[in-house]
Amino acid sequence: MQVCVLSSGSKGNCTYIKTNNYNILIDIGNSCAYVEKSLRQIGVEPKNIDIVLITHAHIDHIAGLKVFCKKYSPKVYLTKKILIETKLNLNNVYEIGDFIKIDDLVIYSIKTSHDTEDSNGYIVEDKFSSCVYITDTGYINERYFKKLYNKNIYIFESNHDVEKLMNNQKYPYHTKIRILSDRGHLSNADSAYYLSKFIGPNTKNIVLAHLSEENNNDTLAISTLQDVLNKKNIKFSNIDVAHQNSLTRVYNI
Repeated sequence: MQVCVLSSGSKGNCTYIKTNNYNILIDIGNSCAYVEKSLRQIGVEPKNIDIVLITHAHIDHIAGLKVFCKKYSPKVYLTKKILIETKLNLNNVYEIGDFIKIDDLVIYSIKTSHDTEDSNGYIVEDKFSSCVYITDTGYINERYFKKLYNKNIYIFESNHDVEKLMNNQKYPYHTKIRILSDRGHLSNADSAYYLSKFIGPNTKNIVLAHLSEENNNDTLAISTLQDVLNKKNIKFSNIDVAHQNSLTRVYNI
């Protein structure tokens, strides 16, 4: 499996995953042109994308979806509620339930909690590798903990530092409360708590994602996670951060 985050943040999100037999995108929240250029930077032709998974209908996750699908006709997996909320007329749409299985590919949906009609995170697995993708959620239900444990790579929301958010004079109070709520975003501390529960002996990489440009930074996000792991005697240092306008490295899992 290969994984590369093409873009992550409030202005656009898109992640590429290559399994044994399939090329997958999670969300197309950037322009089609940006996604095309980014894929080609890592040697992938856009026409070879087989599957698109949509987490939810906010514009930073679907902005380029219509154009990309019109040009390349991948299969798009999402829930009925997400499809309705997108207000897009798409071809090759398939409903995703708790999971889908295609040959040796299995994709599990994880219900997230965000200020939208419906939202998902995903676990993508083939015969040998696994990837967790969870952003845009205020919390993670404990019923998913076992399923999320000990995967190879986690692309995981670490949106804000609570102190920076609360001291940000640009944000009105109601916006701060929305972000902090159960239908908002995971803080650095929230993210660290969950990841300390999930990572295991088979975990190779963590990519912290959807960082707020206003209320967070790489150093805060990484140090918060590292501090929590150290306190729990978990030795793990392969931690990276995904950014808004640049690609991560390609992770070979």
